[in-house]
Amino acid sequence: MELNWETFEKVKMCVGTIIEVNDFLKARKPAYQLTIDFGETIGVLKSSAQITQRYKKEDLMHKQIVAVVNFPKKQIGTFMSECLVLGAVGAEGDVVLLTTDSKVENGLQIG
Repeated sequence: MELNWETFEKVKMCVGTIIEVNDFLKARKPAYQLTIDFGETIGVLKSSAQITQRYKKEDLMHKQIVAVVNFPKKQIGTFMSECLVLGAVGAEGDVVLLTTDSKVENGLQIG
């Protein structure tokens, strides 16, 4: 399916900084619960991410990532995910996060 520009513009992808990482012990597949700061306008949002194959909790702290921030909230077990962290998924299911190569302002929109 081809996507037109008008539809693409509706997807709000923004840069945020991970400020808290916890093990998601009740998840079916190994995952972390992330708390991400998207700046003053968007605020702090939470997300569940299956990124344990490639990342340790301490490596994620203060890392800037890209996420979709205007999806509806999604209940994942006992956890409410408020945004979708973006990454490239490898053949083995490991995820490489989309990040910035330089520090930028939290909340900057991708587009």
